[in-house]
Amino acid sequence: MQQGRVREAVVAPFGAPRIPEQAGVGDGCGEHTRSEPPPPRTVHRHSVRGQVLAALRTALVDGELAPGEVYSAPVLAERLGVSATPVREAMQQLSIEGAVEVVPNRGFRVTERSPRELAELAEVRAMIEVPVMLRLARTVPASRWAELRPLADATTAAAATGDRAGYAECDRAFHRAVLALAGNEQLVQVADDLHRRSQWPLTAASAARRADLIADAAEHLALLDALCARDLTVVQSLVREHFTGSAL
Repeated sequence: MQQGRVREAVVAPFGAPRIPEQAGVGDGCGEHTRSEPPPPRTVHRHSVRGQVLAALRTALVDGELAPGEVYSAPVLAERLGVSATPVREAMQQLSIEGAVEVVPNRGFRVTERSPRELAELAEVRAMIEVPVMLRLARTVPASRWAELRPLADATTAAAATGDRAGYAECDRAFHRAVLALAGNEQLVQVADDLHRRSQWPLTAASAARRADLIADAAEHLALLDALCARDLTVVQSLVREHFTGSAL
């Protein structure tokens, strides 16, 4: 995309030069608690707010926005090349999701998730998804499960690169597709929200290694095989182990 286009705005990575101001996108400025925030990646969306929210979510998954650190909207906006308003809106949404908390007169602090919190999220996910997948295993024909194999393969490909943010997106896409076969959109939304929350790393040291991602992706293929075979015992075991030992 050429710079200066009016009808489409693209959020720049923090480390890149600012994109020249476009219609509806102003300059950001202000003090920041952390001098050099790391760069979320460029994400193309139809709205500036959507781009900012996606970029910040990616940074959370990658650990680029560090747990415990406080970030101000104006400086994040300056780095992204947008006005502070969509950054504040995106941060408010992340606050609702539990990823950050508001620090009055300073900005937003990235939440530090405890091991107990992550274990509780895994337990709730298992309570929701295990019975659903067992029901689907009894009713969904093997041909439908085979249609989901490309999504499982995508998680394997993303894991092989060690790209945590890319893997997180593929991982959630696979789980959404499986649960969508239940025909309950509310179920899919609730499960996806829990999944997203569980993907934020506790600390930089807790971030998934490439080998962990590869092992996690392999469980998707094993799960599809068990679902195709209608092996309920293996399905239940795989799903529970997938949540408790999930790389993301």
